[in-house]
Amino acid sequence: MTPETQTLRGARAELLAAAPKSAEWVTRFLPVTDTAHPASVLVLFGRLDDVPARADETTVAADLDVLLQRRAATLSSHPGQVSFPGGRREEQDADAVATALREAQEETGLDPSGVEVLATLSELPIVPSNHLVTPVLAWWRSPSPVAAVDHAETVEVFRVPVAQLLDPSIRFTSTITRMGRTWKGPAFDVDGTIVWGFTAMILDALFETTGWAQPWDASVERPIEV
Repeated sequence: MTPETQTLRGARAELLAAAPKSAEWVTRFLPVTDTAHPASVLVLFGRLDDVPARADETTVAADLDVLLQRRAATLSSHPGQVSFPGGRREEQDADAVATALREAQEETGLDPSGVEVLATLSELPIVPSNHLVTPVLAWWRSPSPVAAVDHAETVEVFRVPVAQLLDPSIRFTSTITRMGRTWKGPAFDVDGTIVWGFTAMILDALFETTGWAQPWDASVERPIEV
């Protein structure tokens, strides 16, 4: 077994160990109403094919990645935002896992048979759209090609190296002002693509819980235009 394989196996184990601690994240999110709609997202980690694995000063291997997508700007809910694949639970879905896998397949074209579900995390609220979301933590055992399937919903699908997300230089605090109130949260600038809001909060909490997070300057603030 190579050192890189050991690192990736370690990453999978660290994700598994972090899963039971997700209940501690709930206090970071504003509560939703009792009528919130159930939904799921797929938080899928894997191994980039075109990035050579190497041991370096980061806490994870260079080819460890996470799957993200950018929503269409014409959507009524969270337009233009970067998100995990996912959506609202439908009647045919047996559980949160089924919702996450179905939505991911519909949005990105991934093959669910290559996905190993590690855990369902604690439900987390999204106030603007009134959803109660179950993040489904997963490992991409056999990666399949992905791309935006329906451009009316998803305009871009991409796999981001986790080591890039952990780089303190791309991290900042996002600010958004609505109705005279300002909300702040963690954010990432991935080569000009901004990851903020619910998705960034999950990534931030997960990186802290796994022990992967690098110290970054939360005093650097940037407004988000929506």
